Amino acid sequence: MLLTGNENQAVEEAAKSVQKSAGIVKQTLDSLLNWLVSKAGSALIAVLFIVIGLKIVSLLLKILKRSFERSKMEESVSGFLLSIIRVLGYILVFITAATIVGFEVTSFVTILGTASLAVGLALQGALSNLAGGVLILLLKPFQLGDYIIENNKNNEGTVISIDIFYTRLRTHDNKVVVIPNGILADNSLVNLTGEIKRKIDIKISVAYSSDMKKIKEIVHEILSGDGRILDDEPKDVFIHSFDDSGMTLGIRAWVKTEDYWNATWDLREKIKTAFDENKIEIPYNRLEVDMLNHK
Repeated sequence: MLLTGNENQAVEEAAKSVQKSAGIVKQTLDSLLNWLVSKAGSALIAVLFIVIGLKIVSLLLKILKRSFERSKMEESVSGFLLSIIRVLGYILVFITAATIVGFEVTSFVTILGTASLAVGLALQGALSNLAGGVLILLLKPFQLGDYIIENNKNNEGTVISIDIFYTRLRTHDNKVVVIPNGILADNSLVNLTGEIKRKIDIKISVAYSSDMKKIKEIVHEILSGDGRILDDEPKDVFIHSFDDSGMTLGIRAWVKTEDYWNATWDLREKIKTAFDENKIEIPYNRLEVDMLNHK
């Protein structure tokens, strides 16, 4: 089969292209082989460094894990910190190994830093919650089962879970409130059950004509008869203030934290009943209207 002149030219050009490509491949392989031969020592050192470096990172993680367990750190926090340390350790080992071989890692580190900054700005809120969660789990301003009031939105309830990003509260009417940890870490809060005992503070109005000596005897008798009131703590009955329609009586006593609410409610009821039985008036605002007949 005879080929035309154009076809012969096309075949010759294709053959030249194949030869050129083969030459480029051969040149590349030769350069790679020469590079591997020249870097054989450095590559061997880099491999040994990676093996030893990974073992060191693993040993460091074991030491830190035991230290976290001895300090009774929350498992979620310790796991998170160990994961961060593991990733940073691996990155450091491989970057150092690449430097030993001869790779230029400055640009890579710059790109990595820029990317980290961009991600940090994009996830600013999430990172704030993450940092807040770590601080809460480390410093323990409250724990599971504590009743807290956060002063940002005045949410309150019993702590039922503390996660890395969010804390969940159960309210007294069985609702669940989810609060970002960044808010709890950046604002003040009140832990109502952080101590083993609490002070009951009751205020009740009595008429100016009331016998204060008798009132104190009645209230002290009620306090002494309640087994939840701690005897080794002071029991105070005093005049808190003088108001328009009467005096405000202050009553203070100490109870165990778990008895606080029931004891408070019972004492109010007992005091009201005792005052009624002893004819002690609890004043209240009155409105008197005189009806006038005009012819």
